[in-house]
Amino acid sequence: MKKVNYRNLSSCLSFLLLALLLTVSTTVSAQDESAADTTAAASSEAASAEGSGGDVAAGENLFKANCAACHKLDRKATGPALRGVADKYDRDWLYEWIKDSQAMIKSGDPQAVKLFEEHNNSVMTAFPQLSNGDIDNILAYTSAPKPEPTVAQTPTNGGGEGGSGVSNNIVLGALALVFLLLVVMLFLVTNTLKKIAAANGVVYPEKEARTPIWKAFVQNQFLVLVTSVFLLLTAGYFMYGFMMQVGVDQGYAPVQPIHFSHKIHAGDNQVDCNFCHSSARKSKTSGIPSLNVCMNCHKNIAEVAPETATEEYSKEFYDAEIQKLYDAVGWNVDEQAYTGEEKPVKWVRIHNLPDFAYFNHSQHVTVAGIACQECHGPVEEFEIMEQHSPLTMGWCINCHRDTNVRMEGNEYYEKIHEQLAKKYGVEKVTAAQMGGLECGKCHY
Repeated sequence: MKKVNYRNLSSCLSFLLLALLLTVSTTVSAQDESAADTTAAASSEAASAEGSGGDVAAGENLFKANCAACHKLDRKATGPALRGVADKYDRDWLYEWIKDSQAMIKSGDPQAVKLFEEHNNSVMTAFPQLSNGDIDNILAYTSAPKPEPTVAQTPTNGGGEGGSGVSNNIVLGALALVFLLLVVMLFLVTNTLKKIAAANGVVYPEKEARTPIWKAFVQNQFLVLVTSVFLLLTAGYFMYGFMMQVGVDQGYAPVQPIHFSHKIHAGDNQVDCNFCHSSARKSKTSGIPSLNVCMNCHKNIAEVAPETATEEYSKEFYDAEIQKLYDAVGWNVDEQAYTGEEKPVKWVRIHNLPDFAYFNHSQHVTVAGIACQECHGPVEEFEIMEQHSPLTMGWCINCHRDTNVRMEGNEYYEKIHEQLAKKYGVEKVTAAQMGGLECGKCHY
């Protein structure tokens, strides 16, 4: 037997092992540096808060409870921006001004009169309940330096436990390299065995030619018949399913001209659905809220809180969408006044019923007391609104069959409900038993 040398095998394996070690060490070092930077940033913020004077955290709570309706820290609202206001005026003067500004104006204080006239004679609410300590805390909050905008970063530990020391990415990378090593070793061993066989004159036996599978399939007539019938039935099944989905837009989520997050409004801020869609309680349709309804809040909310931002939607994105609202209604943020230049917002309708189908929101919302989520899904979790339910005839019929008629405080149905309950031998009568399956209820 001849000896076959394969001198490059050991060098290749050494190179791959070295690459594995370098990858692991680089990732661990990057994680350590990131942790150190985070710790340093937290220490810097804590030091800044301690040196500002007063309790910044308590001042923030007081500011949001008493001042935020008219004042912002870094831009003009109904009142002036308050960032650094403690450096502009005497502290004792601020105590008197915040507790009762009108009294100072009536007394003829020149600084108070000037400030009052500069802001269109807007009357500031008096806060006699605030102590000097409370005001010190508020001023400490307004004196804090403006925080730098934070950029959402994707965690680099791949979702692993914080105290494990090794992230999932490192483990997966190591396993991938080990698998690559095994593949390379298998390839090298195969080549080596082939060379050994060739050096010893080993001849591989030739395999007999077999009938191709497709030819054997064609020659079997029974198998061809069964397969044809199966394909025809499968095609009919999928064709039926496709035809039944025509006109069903479940999951439809169009892009709107202004990005409106139901998650922020109905979820985080718990705004009632009927506050914006007030027509749902007394009309056939829920209605599209006018932009004046939006401006009830957004006249003083020109930007979102930094913690509202996500990896997909940044704070800058949300602030730009609020600016689109201002452009549509003609609101000048700096002057806090309407310009009179309005632009229509072409909202895209999401829920559409056929013209021959009648649906009345007030009948369901006011009379039946059905929550919006029953039909529209968990809207408080939707970043982008979509059609949650299929809105098909079968879906409506099943709901009428399963939903009991609400009788509490509903004298209109009291007599007929009692008669139908005796007729059907039940305590609760469903909408279907009350005539909810009659064709004329929905088709007229």
